[in-house]
Amino acid sequence: MARVVHPIEQESFRRLRARLDTSHFPPLTRAVVERVVHSAADPEYATDLVMDEGDLVTAHATLHAGAPVVVDVEMVAAGITRRETVCRLKDAESGPGLTRSAHAIRLAYEQVGPGALWVIGCAPTALEELLALDASPALVIGLPVGFVGAAESKAALRESGLPAVSNVSEKGGSAVAAAALNALLYHPVSSEETS
Repeated sequence: MARVVHPIEQESFRRLRARLDTSHFPPLTRAVVERVVHSAADPEYATDLVMDEGDLVTAHATLHAGAPVVVDVEMVAAGITRRETVCRLKDAESGPGLTRSAHAIRLAYEQVGPGALWVIGCAPTALEELLALDASPALVIGLPVGFVGAAESKAALRESGLPAVSNVSEKGGSAVAAAALNALLYHPVSSEETS
């Protein structure tokens, strides 16, 4: 079923494109950049985000083929439309050297196994835990926010070589992480992906 775009969203994207030229980005990168900028009303994300179009193409196909989507917090899950997600934060417990967010990532990996799309928009420790696992993700959207560990965890994600969407600065958050995943959900599936 085709997604119906509300006139307010159409006008918002028209205004975004009037302020920010995104035409030089490849299609999926452009979709992610525009949706993230839109979610935060922050054009600086256009130069702060880091991703690879080839990784996005593969992740897009995997997502539309039904791969699980794992989120670090319910706020990210609430922002992802048109798709069920896995969030194990309610089941997690903190312990010595282990945050509740990190434990939730372990529990989620035990549930979904390799090949999932991971969307982390809150806790740097969740991203750090995911990097410590041999999770073989289809994509990691690593956009945690904060002054302690956020930029460092995203730098570690980029250095890991995993397929990823991240950003360089400390900013991020649930809304932008969900927006990045929604960009892939909303982008049409090409005939090559369905054949």
